[in-house]
Amino acid sequence: MFEQAAFAVQKEAQFQQLSAKVEAALAPNRADLFLASVAGKKLRVRQFEEILAVGLFGKDAPGLYGELAVSDQALIREKYLAAVEKVPNGLRQRFLKLYAYY
Repeated sequence: MFEQAAFAVQKEAQFQQLSAKVEAALAPNRADLFLASVAGKKLRVRQFEEILAVGLFGKDAPGLYGELAVSDQALIREKYLAAVEKVPNGLRQRFLKLYAYY
């Protein structure tokens, strides 16, 4: 069984700010807007760095991500990818092209 390794966050303030932005984007009442924005940019939902770079988490998010240590960046990516997989099935079906592998 998979067990996530426990890493200590090195830059707690930046990590928490970016984490809050990711959580807000994928909150149940806003996930459809976020996914529509991802579709509008012609990106896939699992392309975290590209989504971050185009500013879908906010204009300051790429800077916050750049300030993080590599291990913190990996934790944010993992947190995002886990949240993306928790999107309700109805919404995932609506945005199937974003989730599909080609």
